[in-house]
Amino acid sequence: MSANSSVSHVSFDSLAGWLTWQESLHVTDIALGLERSRLVANNMGVTVPAPTIVTVAGTNGKGSSVAMLDSILRQAGYRVATYTSPHLLAYNERIRINGAPVSDEEICGAFERIEFARAGTPLTYFEFGTLAALSLFNDAPLDVVILEVGLGGRLDAVNIIDADVALIATIGIDHTEFLGDTREQISLEKAGIMRKGKPAVCSDIDITSNIKQFARDLPTQMEVLGNSFYYSDDGECWSWWSGDRLRVDLPKPSLAGDYQLGNAAGVLMVLELLTDRLPVTDLEISRGLSETRLPGRFQRIEGAVETILDVAHNAQAVDAFVRTLATLAPVPRTHVLLGMLRVKDRESVIGSLQPIADNWYFATVDARRGATNSELYDSLKRVASKSARAGTYDSIADAYASAIAAAQPGERIIALGSFLVVSEVMACLTRWHPCRALAK
Repeated sequence: MSANSSVSHVSFDSLAGWLTWQESLHVTDIALGLERSRLVANNMGVTVPAPTIVTVAGTNGKGSSVAMLDSILRQAGYRVATYTSPHLLAYNERIRINGAPVSDEEICGAFERIEFARAGTPLTYFEFGTLAALSLFNDAPLDVVILEVGLGGRLDAVNIIDADVALIATIGIDHTEFLGDTREQISLEKAGIMRKGKPAVCSDIDITSNIKQFARDLPTQMEVLGNSFYYSDDGECWSWWSGDRLRVDLPKPSLAGDYQLGNAAGVLMVLELLTDRLPVTDLEISRGLSETRLPGRFQRIEGAVETILDVAHNAQAVDAFVRTLATLAPVPRTHVLLGMLRVKDRESVIGSLQPIADNWYFATVDARRGATNSELYDSLKRVASKSARAGTYDSIADAYASAIAAAQPGERIIALGSFLVVSEVMACLTRWHPCRALAK
């Protein structure tokens, strides 16, 4: 680190140095609002980073929707950039240009520009990352930028950029301390990414009425799954239609889970709205769906004992995970490694997992808001309806090592509850068995 007192700025020689400093810069991890980011963006001269902007919000399905849209558009030959969060193994995963993470040097250079431009304005870790992504995209020749909302939508930092199309994936109960504790309240926060006269898509078939009213009041065109666009599961393939537009014999998304068809249907509706500026063919859609890759979403790791990783961290996502798990062949025992943030609804998640859990491995999550292993164990005792063995561990790595030691060939380990859980288990696999850290 070096400092120049005459301009009151800091500089670091490594990405790790910048990130460690950013984590301590703001008094809270999350501080919603657009004023700080907008001010610094203006100071930096950051404008609209591409001719077409798609912003994606939702409680669950955001990452999958971004990944499919990115894959299809790149199959069509477009220059695409994506900004997503959080990351699993490397911060660079958040900022991708044409499918490739940008380098440490590029991110550090962007952070340096932000530090000069912020002039003392306090920024959160997420705001630094958002501004870095926008700055890097601004300098790249791009056709389309896809921005994933970090939390909510209306007051999320990515919302300083106006979307040409807003995509809202499924909406559930999560982040209640910031967004409200009902689907109606949370829906309005997600709806904040819509813009007057710019179309919006919602791939949640159970849309709340207040989102529709919000769109009418703007006003803007809103396309809703089950209302103006549809899909059918045809066995090996699937079909999508809207009005007189019909796409048939599509390959199912490479991402596991029946819920991915809903996400894919929303993506195809976005592409339909953009067809005049970003036309794609059925072949490009098929290839894009088949080649979508997104670690940590029902990711199966082969071995005598299979490990399945999933970033599901709320009841809606865990219910979807359990439905997908039920489609696999049964195993003698399932070992469940769970770690969560303290603010999450632990009892609902544990309740959803109870029917499939034979052994529990509760791990303390080493994060500012991480739940302890004893808090998770206490939640199990409050909702327990069947007998199951449960152990508590001071780290995710310890919990995973214990699960591996206990599991017999033909059994299964699942690890979920947080991006931090998946990240640490993936790191363990990389250290212990590098050849196994591959998704099926």
